[in-house]
Order: sequence, then structure tokens, then C-alpha cells
Amino acid sequence: MNEMKKEEIIEKLQKAKLSDLQWIDRVKNLIAGTKNDTGIPPVKAKESEFGKWFYNEGQKLKRLSNNPLECMKNIEVLHEQLHKKYLGIYHIYFAEEKKAGFFSKLLGAKRQELSEEEKNAVDNLLRSMENDAKEFVREVERLERRLEAVAQEKIDSVMKM
Repeated sequence: MNEMKKEEIIEKLQKAKLSDLQWIDRVKNLIAGTKNDTGIPPVKAKESEFGKWFYNEGQKLKRLSNNPLECMKNIEVLHEQLHKKYLGIYHIYFAEEKKAGFFSKLLGAKRQELSEEEKNAVDNLLRSMENDAKEFVREVERLERRLEAVAQEKIDSVMKM
């Protein structure tokens, strides 16, 4: 079996982190009403690019001796929080009584105007998401530093399992 080098794992982690930051930009585009060529951002954490990596290959990193379990748990909790807050935003924009249809949403159809209360709720959720995103990035960068500090042999042993 071809062993994955530490640099490759760090690169995959960085790409996964970047994809989640791009996902947040897609959420901002949704709020701004900007056309999004990639469609509506995934609501479920496990469906995002970061989630796909984290809940599969990323789980093996829990076994690294210099990576405390709370690091992985913090990343998971923050990632889930981002998606839960986005779900709140999603429901405000695409609640049953407002939704125009699946293909209309994908093509960036006109949305109904939001009430002031809904706009405030979206603003609050977005601000909270941005704060969570900063903490999420800090936790992922801690994981990156831990990976950089560990010997390739230890990485080889946990990635085989």
C-alpha cells in the first residue's frame, strides 16, 4: 500500500479547510442574492467538502499521540455549529411558504423580500458564523501544527489502521 506522506495529509487538511471557508463565502453570496454557479451550499456538515474529508480520512488523525481528542472534538463541534447556523439562514430564505422551487433556487431566482426581523436574524446568524469560522480555522491550524511536529513513521502507523 502506498503510504501517504505527512505533507500530503497537511495539504489535504488545508484544502479541506479552504473549501469550508469558500463554503462560507457561498453562504454570504446566498444572503447577498449574488448568483452562485455552484448552487446552494450544502446544509449538512457531512456533505461539505471539509465534512467529507473530516468524517472519513480525518478521523484517523485522532490516533496521533500528540493530537488530543478535544482538538478533533472542537473541530467537529465548530463545523457542526457553522452548518446549524447556516441551516437557520437557509430556512429563512427557503421556508416552504417562500420557496419557488428547486431549479429556481439553483438558478438564482428572485427571492421574496425579508422582513426586518428576518434580516436581523440572518445578520445575527452570519455574525455568529463568522466568529465560529475564526475559531474553526484556529483549531484546524492547531491540528496542522501537530501534524508538522510528528514524525512520518507515526503518521504511517495511524493511517494504516
